[in-house]
Amino acid sequence: MATKETSGTSGPVVELSGVGKSYGNIRALHGVDLAVSPGQVTCVLGDNGAGKSTLIKIISGLHQHTEGEFRIDGEPVRLGSPRDALDRGIATVYQDLATVPLMPVWRNFFLGSELTRGRWPLRRLDIALMKKTADEELRAMGIVLDDLEQPIGSLSGGQRQSVAIARAVHFGARVLILDEPTAALGVKQSGVVLKYIAAARERGLGVIFITHNPHHAYMVGDHFTVLRLGTLELSAARAEVSLEELTNHMAGGAELAALKHELAQVRGVDTDVLPSASRGAGESSGDLVP
Repeated sequence: MATKETSGTSGPVVELSGVGKSYGNIRALHGVDLAVSPGQVTCVLGDNGAGKSTLIKIISGLHQHTEGEFRIDGEPVRLGSPRDALDRGIATVYQDLATVPLMPVWRNFFLGSELTRGRWPLRRLDIALMKKTADEELRAMGIVLDDLEQPIGSLSGGQRQSVAIARAVHFGARVLILDEPTAALGVKQSGVVLKYIAAARERGLGVIFITHNPHHAYMVGDHFTVLRLGTLELSAARAEVSLEELTNHMAGGAELAALKHELAQVRGVDTDVLPSASRGAGESSGDLVP
């Protein structure tokens, strides 16, 4: 799946400058810069505790930043709720997808935003229009489902993620935040999700792809931001960093080198056969390779 360095036709929709978040005396995030432009996939990588979740909560309106500046369309903002973010075109797709497994696909597509017809008190759901709209929007993203009446829980993990992405696009998202969408998926289903991330980019959305997998990020990413212990470890365009370098930053090359040095002092451990620090962690035979 090829990708290209893409620059938006206008300035960034979302821009963070020196943004941080403290909870009392605990600083969870500090000095983070991030820019998301239309038609660009910005990948945010980091290990557990790196600050990815805190960053998501700030951009999606769950929490307010305590330092730095957060701008949308060039205007400094302090979002008070996820609804504020949605009203400004920022949609978040979390790992649990906020779907009802036993409901049909079309009902989940319009969950919370159902279309109706008729006047009160005879107003009723416009089922035909919702089915037609859901089918058209899914097909526009390249998602073809034989039966929209099937429970969404019967779809594969990759298909459910794709439906959630198409739903966000339909309801006017300009920036789409994807929270570890491939974390619990196998190789094939991860490929399905990456395909629709690229499709969202082609439709002009700015995508923030949160992941701990550098291989997945490198397949679709235009810009890479690596967080480490709440601070910015790396911010680089695709042309400026290789997959090996990205993996090294993600895994903490200095720590791996120190660990290898310490293991060399232990009898019975042949450190010559261990991977070098430049390879990093997270490279397994199950990962997708670009």
